[in-house]
Amino acid sequence: MSTTSTLYQREASYIPRVAAVHDMCGYGKCSLTAAIPILSAAGCDVCPVPTALLSAHTKYEDFTFHDTTEILSGYLDAWRQEDVALDGVYSGFLGSAGQVAIIQRLYREYPKALRLVDPVMGDGGKMYPTYTTELCQAITKLADGADLLMPNLTEASILTGRPYPGQDLDDGLVTDWLQALLDLGAKHVVLKGIDRGDGKIRNYVASHEAGAGAREELVHDRLPYMIHGTGDAFASAMCGALMAGKTLAQSAQVAGAFVRHAMEHTRQQPNFEARGVSFELDLAELTGLVG
Repeated sequence: MSTTSTLYQREASYIPRVAAVHDMCGYGKCSLTAAIPILSAAGCDVCPVPTALLSAHTKYEDFTFHDTTEILSGYLDAWRQEDVALDGVYSGFLGSAGQVAIIQRLYREYPKALRLVDPVMGDGGKMYPTYTTELCQAITKLADGADLLMPNLTEASILTGRPYPGQDLDDGLVTDWLQALLDLGAKHVVLKGIDRGDGKIRNYVASHEAGAGAREELVHDRLPYMIHGTGDAFASAMCGALMAGKTLAQSAQVAGAFVRHAMEHTRQQPNFEARGVSFELDLAELTGLVG
């Protein structure tokens, strides 16, 4: 299967159900506050599995953090009692290493559901403050068998056990890193956020069947500022486009354009540097995928 293949065949009148296994932040756009509206705009029924409750995202100096691991087994037991059906399992920020087993349970109980893994662990060469080495090692297990693995370069480094390379990778290194990620057992990979200092941001899509050498490059103009939560917005838009029946490469293009447009609108909002990405004015781009 190549980057021009579709992972999900969308029936026009059917609304696919996606379990979104992410944390919930009360303030600051990320995780479920990104996944729910973005996937919904792309025509999906989003079924949240909250992995943690935070008062605000972790870029704030002060935030509360509550790990929900102890409630999740009963939560999913109730789903089984009600015979909930799922078409996708989309995981992101986790509250503890034990939650990897919860995701693996979903894989066992819903074997036909797509496994969409955003291995949220860190950025800029550093782990997020609530993360531990144990948690990162557990998340690495989700790469094997993933229908789609979507790391940034920090997360790719953690997954593969390689030193963090910085954001600037030449073509040869991109192929090398993509192959290392595919070798973990992922069927398809999107490597996000390559920045060569030329005013562009590059994302790369590769498939195990075709090999890293057959990767596809998606290029977007780089804006001169960074905003928290764009990784979650990208991954959610990518998953939404896939569930709309778009190809891997098309989905990555849609997600990249969506994030760039959201960043442009975000800069016009008060306290945008702390608050994070504001994508509300751009959701119509995703609704148009299935409208």
